Amino acid sequence: MANGFDVYIIVDIARAQGVLKDTFLSINAAEGLRETMIKIDFEKMGGLIPAVIQDNESGEVLMVAFMDEKTLNLTLESGKTWFFSRTRNKYWMKGEESGNTQDVVEVLTDCDADTVVIKVKQNGPAACHTGNRSCFYVRYENGAWVEHSNPLFDPNTVYKK
Repeated sequence: MANGFDVYIIVDIARAQGVLKDTFLSINAAEGLRETMIKIDFEKMGGLIPAVIQDNESGEVLMVAFMDEKTLNLTLESGKTWFFSRTRNKYWMKGEESGNTQDVVEVLTDCDADTVVIKVKQNGPAACHTGNRSCFYVRYENGAWVEHSNPLFDPNTVYKK
């Protein structure tokens, strides 16, 4: 337990042997978990990794953003989600302008250690800057993309420039 949330990284030991770099494995037989220390691979995408943000209660995917090593560490240390904006070329904490922050509940990485899933408690009505609960409100239906938008706040009011 670090800063009020658990961080579990679980890997397949057979796959990890000889595949993952900088890895130390131990087995905790009492809990049935495979514990490991993994070096997250920021090199595949030029220093960035995708971060899938998921509502801890419902499992809904709220957003996908990018992290570098600094923002992942800020996230793990603060218990709030931090990202790197490729558009604005800067670091940002989710909710720093809107107030719709995210409390980190759990952090997982994939088998290649180049993507993370962060389960969060979403504070405020929405994760998306459009005012929608999730950034994934456009669905492919019958050969066309259909917007199912239901903004929970007015972005023009919240993000005053």
